[in-house]
Amino acid sequence: MPEENNNQNTKPPLPSEKSDETKPSGDPQLPQQLRNLRPPMPPKGQRGFMGAMLIIMLLLFGMMFYNDMVNPKRKISMTQFWTYVDNNQLTGELKVHPDSIEGRVANVPLAKDQPAAFYVDYRYETDQNFSEQLMVRLRKAGSKVEVVYPPASWWSTGMLQNLIFTVVLFGLLWFFLFRKIGTAGGAGFLGNFGRSRHRMMTKEQSKIKFSDVAGIDDAKDEVAEIVEFLKNPGRFSRLGGRVPRGVLLIGPPGCGKTMLAKAIAGEADVPFFSISGSDFVEMFVGVGASRVRDLFKQAKDSSPCIIFLDEIDAVGRKRGTGFVGGGHDEREQTLNAILVEMDGFESSDQVIVIAATNRADVLDDALTRPGRFDRQIHVPLPDLKGRYDILKIYAERIKTSPDVDLNRIARGTSMFSGADLAALVNEAAIAAAMANKDLVDQQDFEEARDKVRWGRSRRSQAVDESERKLTAYHESGHALVQYLLPNADPLHKVSIIPRGSAGGATFALPEKDRHYYSKNYCEAHIRVAMAGRVAEEIFCGDISSGAASDIMQATAIARSMVTEWGMSDEIGFVRLAPREDQQAFGDALKNDYSEKTGEVIDHSVKKILDYALADTRKLIQENRQHVEKIAEALLKYETLSGEEVAKIVKGESIDRPSVEELIDAELPSSTESPSAAKAE
Repeated sequence: MPEENNNQNTKPPLPSEKSDETKPSGDPQLPQQLRNLRPPMPPKGQRGFMGAMLIIMLLLFGMMFYNDMVNPKRKISMTQFWTYVDNNQLTGELKVHPDSIEGRVANVPLAKDQPAAFYVDYRYETDQNFSEQLMVRLRKAGSKVEVVYPPASWWSTGMLQNLIFTVVLFGLLWFFLFRKIGTAGGAGFLGNFGRSRHRMMTKEQSKIKFSDVAGIDDAKDEVAEIVEFLKNPGRFSRLGGRVPRGVLLIGPPGCGKTMLAKAIAGEADVPFFSISGSDFVEMFVGVGASRVRDLFKQAKDSSPCIIFLDEIDAVGRKRGTGFVGGGHDEREQTLNAILVEMDGFESSDQVIVIAATNRADVLDDALTRPGRFDRQIHVPLPDLKGRYDILKIYAERIKTSPDVDLNRIARGTSMFSGADLAALVNEAAIAAAMANKDLVDQQDFEEARDKVRWGRSRRSQAVDESERKLTAYHESGHALVQYLLPNADPLHKVSIIPRGSAGGATFALPEKDRHYYSKNYCEAHIRVAMAGRVAEEIFCGDISSGAASDIMQATAIARSMVTEWGMSDEIGFVRLAPREDQQAFGDALKNDYSEKTGEVIDHSVKKILDYALADTRKLIQENRQHVEKIAEALLKYETLSGEEVAKIVKGESIDRPSVEELIDAELPSSTESPSAAKAE
């Protein structure tokens, strides 16, 4: 323990703390952090040069505007000048310069604070008859004004002012640019543009481990050898092997690519250089390549280490495919610099480059060839077990109730990324805190999941009773068909509470993650989407625009069945959907099939939808009484669980208070008289 006390006594003071003894910034006994806090003062010679330049600039502008301040003049047109001449309104001297005319007027009504002196912009050298015409018109008007032709001088022509201004301007440019860059080695003024803007985490700051990363176990196993190489490089060099110089992490946004790269650095206990692809590109040509060279130089000096290039597609796109071609494109120069630097790696450098992107299809082939990013690791969306592990990690950071079933939440969050799950847990904690709960319960997690996926519920929105009834029958149609069809996902709950842009919603709870879609599942999904519109038509005698998203979803599935998945008898085993590399150009490219084939596609899609619509209408007609009971229950309770829908279909009753009963139960407590409260 004496060593700990000694360390505490020798702890350097914080920058904000005041010390009794003030030490100069150059004192070698002062910590380096405190010496760096004070910006270095320029030498006295440089400060004197800057002061002299500023004084010259001030004198120059003073000389330029002094005459205008002492003798203010107003500018007039040439037509107005001849009017003064013809009306004999000139007085004093009339100075005729090569480019202007100066004079004064008399007996002319002028506005307040308007000077009698004037000037006209005119170059009489181009008009040989100007002097003769001026004298003729002055004599005709009987004017006694004296015409003077001052000799041209540097000051009158503005040459001296321009010369002084140019000298001072170039002096300032020399001081701030060329001298700074030359003496500081590119670290002055604009020199910093060439420096890398990476963020560095030292070995002490890299606290993320593989245990903090869940849901991507296969990716963690694949990068384990990189950690071993950084820890023990001799194990590979003994047999002549070479660890990949670059690792490309590919996956959708929010799947943990950046966290995995940080975990590699944390497990290997090495520095971590992080920079985004967009940080390389600037308005100045060549800056990106300079930053690449600076980044790799600092990384080699700090080896063993990891360089992480996030969003590499910002500079690594295919060359020659854009509208700006050739080698003068800034992004292409930056990419070329990355390629050259990665080729310059030696096996003894111990620098691993890790890049992340969600657009691997647009990367240049030279970037992904062996010897550069020669290993590509896919970081997919987490499966059911992965979502459970991610929820478990984030749930340990908040106070949860014992009744929380993370497995049930993981089942209901299909296609959620790790970032979505983190937001879900955070939203659940916020909802529990707003409700003044001591623990986060299952209801908070359910509401947070619906909020992340579909938006916040709008309970305060005033809904017309006829629209509320139509929504109830619409959602009851979805819920019943979802419950009855064996190939559809199990029903989780149905609600007529507005959420996001929807007036109601029906939620499914998949039993497993689906990597493939069977034909029976697609047809069941189409029928569930159509059930809302069919229920409106049968029970309300009208249809609404609330089925717009259902129509879009059903049409997309049917068209994918025909053009992508070969589930149509008319089209057969052939892909007719646009390729991924064509979608970026939109409608500019023609289809890969004839017009006749397009008609067959439209006919096949319409056939699938018509058959599903007839089957859905028949199913709802046969279970008409169940749809009505579910709609009545929705109007009464607003939200029904999958188990409650099953009870309604089986003819059982729901034993819980309705929304109106809950409101009535809260009214007495809120309207309690003050005298009764005082008596208690």
